[in-house]
Amino acid sequence: MDTCRSYRKRKKIIIPGDGTSLWTITHNSDFAKGLIGLFGNSQTIGHAFHITSDEVKTWNQYLNVIGNAVGVEPKPVHMTSECISLFMPEFKGQLFGDISNSYVVDNRKIKTFVPTYMATTNFEKGIRQSINYFRNNPQLQTIDEQLNEQMDKAISSYEAFLANIKK
Repeated sequence: MDTCRSYRKRKKIIIPGDGTSLWTITHNSDFAKGLIGLFGNSQTIGHAFHITSDEVKTWNQYLNVIGNAVGVEPKPVHMTSECISLFMPEFKGQLFGDISNSYVVDNRKIKTFVPTYMATTNFEKGIRQSINYFRNNPQLQTIDEQLNEQMDKAISSYEAFLANIKK
């Protein structure tokens, strides 16, 4: 979703649920360290691994970190996953698959097979790097106008619904 653009335009941003589900987001450089550590290790054959950060935040906290990175206070609109999927059915699988539930991963297995593995890029540092990269590469700054329109319609309809209930 066009989160940075939404911040700059002071647009409201949809957050699934109340924004308090817990999540682990991993920077690509940290994932690469874990993956490279698995290569060539015959003991890893047949195993599945989580390669994540140990940093856990809520969606609300992630949103605030992004807001700080771009210098804008976010305007979240909390909606149930069911409500979001009614406006944007293409997200139903993600919303009910994992986005609306807490997803905290245990990294003991990767650390057992790759004892040197440790995520070192926290979300704040990683998101600032990503934002700077996009700012310096205008050709990557694309906007999904159709998705923006869907989100705007969902937010206005949802807020009108809530206002009507309060009457």
